[in-house]
Amino acid sequence: MKMLCVDGGGIRGVFAVAILQAIEEEYACPIGDLFDVVAGTSTGAIIAASVVLEKNMSEVMESYQLYGKKIFIRKSKVGLFKSIYSDHYLRRFFRKAFGEIALKDINKPLLIPAVDVTNGKPFIHRSNYGHTENDDLSIKLWDAVLSSCSAPVFFPPNNINNQYLSIDGGLWANNPSLVCVTEALHQFKKDISEIEIFSIGTGLQHIDFSIGKDKYWGAKHWLPFQLPSMKMTPKLLDLALQLSSESVTYHCQHLLGNNYFRLNGELGMEMPFDEIKFIDELIDLGKRAFLNKREKVMSFLNKKPDSHN
Repeated sequence: MKMLCVDGGGIRGVFAVAILQAIEEEYACPIGDLFDVVAGTSTGAIIAASVVLEKNMSEVMESYQLYGKKIFIRKSKVGLFKSIYSDHYLRRFFRKAFGEIALKDINKPLLIPAVDVTNGKPFIHRSNYGHTENDDLSIKLWDAVLSSCSAPVFFPPNNINNQYLSIDGGLWANNPSLVCVTEALHQFKKDISEIEIFSIGTGLQHIDFSIGKDKYWGAKHWLPFQLPSMKMTPKLLDLALQLSSESVTYHCQHLLGNNYFRLNGELGMEMPFDEIKFIDELIDLGKRAFLNKREKVMSFLNKKPDSHN
């Protein structure tokens, strides 16, 4: 069973889209044709939803470039009394991209991690492939994706039918690979040797927390402000998301061995998830990451299943 997993990372999602676009061009077919299951968290949820709907990755890239500039327009500099960004353009983007398609309309297995913050628990939006824990398949795909993208402080929580508030799935599964492992074992009854995961990151930042004279760290160290604009940098959240992804990568590499292929790349600097000025550079880095590992990527995707599959 081949599974595609795409990390969260805000505007850095263009890094992952560039990789998938290159693969799509190599195979001359929709990305979804290469995988049995697709999962994505936060910005990865946008990409994963697009994959199951067989959207061309070049189209997805154009949407990121167009809407990224509108979505990341600050409504608040600090986020103390209201979210830093409105979800107005985020909603418009998703509704245009996914229309009125509901989870019940999608038969290909799709997994979108999110957080039910009202009841304090992680959960997964699943498409209509027979999972017994699917609470509400009537939820629109765009609504499920919006839930997974609602990063706390930066975007308001998403209200799901006035039943609960949902926020960013990256808080517990920024790399959804372990979610897929669990799904393959329990829902699809696969042996662990039958699980093959192609995991795509959104770039590894060098997040600078240098040793300084001040030993009493507060908000200005974890969520620093850029002067004179007083724009807050999501340093702590970016660090938490990166640590979450890389810890999952470590565990999956040990669990699955050669059946786990992780494609990521060093960004060489801090590229905050809300900084649109890095879009072009991120696209170039994604293309290079694919080219550097092209032979290994193709070998993994072309790998024949074991005889007992």
